[in-house]
Amino acid sequence: MSTPRIRVAAYVIRRRQSAELLVFDHVGMADAGTQVPAGGVEPGEELSHAVLREVAEETGLLNADVIRPIVVDGSPHPRTRQPRRTTFFLLRTPEGSADAWVHRVRGDGVDAGLTFACRFEPLPLRRPLADGQDAWLGNLEL
Repeated sequence: MSTPRIRVAAYVIRRRQSAELLVFDHVGMADAGTQVPAGGVEPGEELSHAVLREVAEETGLLNADVIRPIVVDGSPHPRTRQPRRTTFFLLRTPEGSADAWVHRVRGDGVDAGLTFACRFEPLPLRRPLADGQDAWLGNLEL
């Protein structure tokens, strides 16, 4: 059995009249579905740092704060079936954050050059997220 890929995923919440979740869509890649920021952990990187890095890389959002880890999910990758272990985190961002924006990923990572259409969606979500990423939203205790 292979060693699982260590990952993080972010439930970034903004409070207005109700709780809202930060999500994004890949511009030009409709089949990727709506997602939350998520990705791999670098060797030696703390999980709480990795989740903030992923949020910043994929959305450009720099004012999120880690509240707590929610759950560790051991679901394999949906297409490759490769093992992975994803720690989902609850994060908060100020209510004054923009409602929607487009972010182009910079750097030299695997997402470099991709463009993401980011937005806050009211909870509960009207549609499921890609890769079952919404499975743990009920654990948020908002």
